[in-house]
Amino acid sequence: MATAFLTVDDVSQVFPLDGGGQYVALKDIDLEIAEGEFISLIGHSGCGKSTLLNLLAGLSQASSGGILINGRQVSEPGPDRMVVFQNYSLLPWQTVRQNIALAVNTVMRDASEAERRERVERNISRVGLAHAADKLPAELSGGMKQRVAIARALAIEPKLLLLDEPFGALDALTRGNLQQQLMQICQEAGVTTVMVTHDVDEALLLSDRVICLTNGPAAGIGQILKVNLPRPRQRLEVMEHPDYYRLRSELIGFLQQQRRLKQRQQAISVAAGPAEPEAEASPVATAPQKLRIGYLPGLDIAPLAMALERGFFADAGLTVLPMSFNRWQQLEEKLQLGELDLAITSATTPLALTLGLRGQPAWPAITPMTVTRNGNALCLARRFIDLDVRDLRSLAARLNGREWPVRLAIAQKGSMQELLLRHWLASGGINPERDIEFHTLSPMAMQAALLAGEIDGFIAGRYRVAKAVEAELAYVVATDHDIWRGHPEKVLTCNEGWAATHDQALLRFCAALMRGGQLCDDGGQHDGLVDLLSRPQWLGNDAAAALQRQFDLGSGQPSGQRLPLPCYHSDRAHVANGAEGAWILTQFSRWGWSSFPSNRLELLSQVYRNDLCDQALELAGFAALRPERQPIAMADGRPFDQDDPLTYLRGQPFSGAAAVDTVTLPPAAASRPLAAR
Repeated sequence: MATAFLTVDDVSQVFPLDGGGQYVALKDIDLEIAEGEFISLIGHSGCGKSTLLNLLAGLSQASSGGILINGRQVSEPGPDRMVVFQNYSLLPWQTVRQNIALAVNTVMRDASEAERRERVERNISRVGLAHAADKLPAELSGGMKQRVAIARALAIEPKLLLLDEPFGALDALTRGNLQQQLMQICQEAGVTTVMVTHDVDEALLLSDRVICLTNGPAAGIGQILKVNLPRPRQRLEVMEHPDYYRLRSELIGFLQQQRRLKQRQQAISVAAGPAEPEAEASPVATAPQKLRIGYLPGLDIAPLAMALERGFFADAGLTVLPMSFNRWQQLEEKLQLGELDLAITSATTPLALTLGLRGQPAWPAITPMTVTRNGNALCLARRFIDLDVRDLRSLAARLNGREWPVRLAIAQKGSMQELLLRHWLASGGINPERDIEFHTLSPMAMQAALLAGEIDGFIAGRYRVAKAVEAELAYVVATDHDIWRGHPEKVLTCNEGWAATHDQALLRFCAALMRGGQLCDDGGQHDGLVDLLSRPQWLGNDAAAALQRQFDLGSGQPSGQRLPLPCYHSDRAHVANGAEGAWILTQFSRWGWSSFPSNRLELLSQVYRNDLCDQALELAGFAALRPERQPIAMADGRPFDQDDPLTYLRGQPFSGAAAVDTVTLPPAAASRPLAAR
């Protein structure tokens, strides 16, 4: 898009409630609109459409964030913006001409009387009301009144035209005629337009893009739909366009998903029963709540270890019981059985469990926060050096014409590591289904399998790969920075019903874990972190030397290529980002593991709970973070647009014909209270 004419920058709107408290109408709205664009806002009642329109008009001020027009802050109403309301807002004692002249005379005070008169008459003719110029509003039909309101708005030649359901009270025939006139007028005048509407067909007929707002409170942008139908448009021609019903289905699907999400949230609230007491800033005086959390040993557990060591959980009134596992499958089974309350899992796990991709019935999982980002690497056995395999290109050349596949180990089928590996291979022309033999091994067993010649390499976290490199068994051929810098690696996962029943305990846990992550990102804490992680209950005494080198401490230097450390806190690390989940869904579908869900927004909104992440950040004393809407940059040069995932999916190598289907989500149910265990 060209330089934005209008910018909505991180806007939130909060209203005070009688008796205290507040209502968050809009949250974290980011939007750029080009000059001359026609934008529609759509969503269920109460989603803040009119609130956003009032902010654009300058009729109210945002609680946070800002709105810019041509780089200048919108702080009050002005003649560069004009609003057309549903109720016309005409002065009943003035004629059509007088109503329009009132606006023109107010704005064009320095113009001559002849210039002002010409402006009035031109816009009366523009909306086809020359024959009724001397009539009072009471003598006009509803459609004629609305045309007067539009003429009055256009007569002052605003830079931005704002329409609040302008045709909502009109009959179908009148509405259709006015829509056609409005479209023609806006196109001829080149005016930038933002319209609030409940009418899907109206939005598609008039708009260049449709901004779909999620349910309130705290409504945000759920989807941005590009309407690439050719202009000029005629209603019948638009409806006959091959893309029309696809776009219409997308909009209707969004609204239906939002309705189901609201019903689901209400059902969860009823099942969960009364909410827990809100977390207090001071230590909790009652008996500590016990939380059982599962993990696999690796650098990703550093925030957990640090939070326990510094007493952050105890300060929050929690007794945290860490439980170590050797295999991801065992950890997930315990989580699903309720023998764990929480787990640090692969970033793909919440979606995989919810979709039932782990060989078990679908299980409603959520993630309230990302624990780590980055930190993975792919290593190959050193004998591949003799084959001159140094990077993706040389690996693809070596595989060309080879009769047997390369054996690569992954820790879990469908993990983030496997998705990254497959994506990297495919971007170089290597077909993972044909050229690679995947072995699922515990991370702790990979080095031994490499030594025994059972595998040719593996992808794992920095610590496991570095140990194989330092043992001179392998060398690094790629890191996750060569695939997707900043990708989610490990997330916190729990049951949706459990989270609703124990929301305050969950928030306190997340806040403490975030505080631990902040210390792990602090270079000045790395010597203490090495000492902590090398204790027997975490990575073990033999890990100390390797950890020293991985954190570049002491005199030791990494013997191989420098590997990326996980990101524990900085650079928006904790955000539970549904856009990243959408990419994961494309990869599940790409490799034939599941259909791509047509109701993806419903699924992602259920699983990715950034609302909980924001509350935990606030509880921990950190600034709130919002998922960014711009396309995700991938190292292969194909950015991922969360608003158009199917186009991305169908353009990926080896993706085949991706099936699209509606996913039936598992029913929501609250779990037993903690005290019952």
